[in-house]
Amino acid sequence: MQPHTQSVILLHGFGGHQVQTALLARRLRGEGYDVANIGYPSWRWPLARVVDHLHARIIARPAYHATTVHCVGHSMGGLMLRAWLARHRPDHLGRVVMLGTPNGGSEIADLLYRLHLHPLILNQAGALLRTRRDAITLAALGEVDYPLGIIAGDRPMNGLLPSRIFRAPNDGKVSVAATHCPGEGDHITLPVAHTAMIYTRPVADQVVHFLRHGHFART
Repeated sequence: MQPHTQSVILLHGFGGHQVQTALLARRLRGEGYDVANIGYPSWRWPLARVVDHLHARIIARPAYHATTVHCVGHSMGGLMLRAWLARHRPDHLGRVVMLGTPNGGSEIADLLYRLHLHPLILNQAGALLRTRRDAITLAALGEVDYPLGIIAGDRPMNGLLPSRIFRAPNDGKVSVAATHCPGEGDHITLPVAHTAMIYTRPVADQVVHFLRHGHFART
């Protein structure tokens, strides 16, 4: 059987499961992409071990052997893609899209550190999610020198808690400013909450538009 021409590696966020990204995966398949919707332990292991685990799972999927392989990551999944690409970037990499990814870290993670709750809630993911990352973590994320599009949200589902934590537009978990990443090719903000991104049709449409054209659709 001939491999697909275009495929997508899809990663969920912190504490998530591939069931949560199944709807987005189905929508991408409907647009003609072979999708590998991959789960990973987001908080139990150190970053390097998670990347090793991801790499083994990714290269075992038929989607990896498409002519062009794109990547899409929700929230922490985008950071995992950065770390994976820094070590295992495929020669046939296409474009990368991040959804609400805290490239600059999460203010909520910082709050958990201040409350000394990070070992319990964030565990090994804490160093990756906080805004002040150590040099080893920063190096593991690498530099973005591939086509990257970022979608941010600015409509938190519950406005009370975010208003006490954030002082700028946010999706309830990540500020719009924190989604930006040096080297990004395009960035767009949509009226959507952090968790809702992976279920929302306009977000899926923008993902497909970037994968096809290298930029987001604007009216």
